[in-house]
Amino acid sequence: MEVFSDLPGVQFYSGNFLKGEKGKNGAIYEKRQGFCLETQYFPNAIRVGHFLSSILKKDKEYHSRTIYKFGMDI
Repeated sequence: MEVFSDLPGVQFYSGNFLKGEKGKNGAIYEKRQGFCLETQYFPNAIRVGHFLSSILKKDKEYHSRTIYKFGMDI
């Protein structure tokens, strides 16, 4: 898997704190039964000078693009 994004960071969420939450079609989700890769600006970017700014100014629109590419070498 490859991830391409115009955002500089990625947050990996592993579901460690799921405790039997009910999902789609009655599915029950337990600890670590899935994961999520969330592209984002770096946490605390506002206080680190060389990080890209994560501030969205009034009257500005926010857009980002993330592509997840899956492939296999045979």
